[in-house]
Amino acid sequence: MARVAGVDIPRNKRIVIALTYVFGIGQTTSQNVLTEAGISFDVRVKDMTEEELNKIRAIVDEIKVEGDLRKDIRMDIKRLLDIRCYRGSRHRANLPVRGQKSKTNARTVKGPKKAVTKR
Repeated sequence: MARVAGVDIPRNKRIVIALTYVFGIGQTTSQNVLTEAGISFDVRVKDMTEEELNKIRAIVDEIKVEGDLRKDIRMDIKRLLDIRCYRGSRHRANLPVRGQKSKTNARTVKGPKKAVTKR
């Protein structure tokens, strides 16, 4: 397996897809990295040379990915909780944060329905 940013990327996939296994790299960023490195999107990871992998590693090292990105996201949420803003209170209550309605939806966040008995 090839390692990029501390993550083992799958050998049998195309490199443009394999790079998306790194947290913080999506399809577009993966394509931008490969264009900058001058590598074809269709090449499989197992067929790449060590030199090509080193080019990709050098470019990915400049992008905030994995642990650093996760830490920044955690700190951003902590800041919202500390200043007690509305978004912070939604995070604290484990409810949808971005304005979605939660009266009838948000079942994945709120959990299974709780039966209300009528008297």
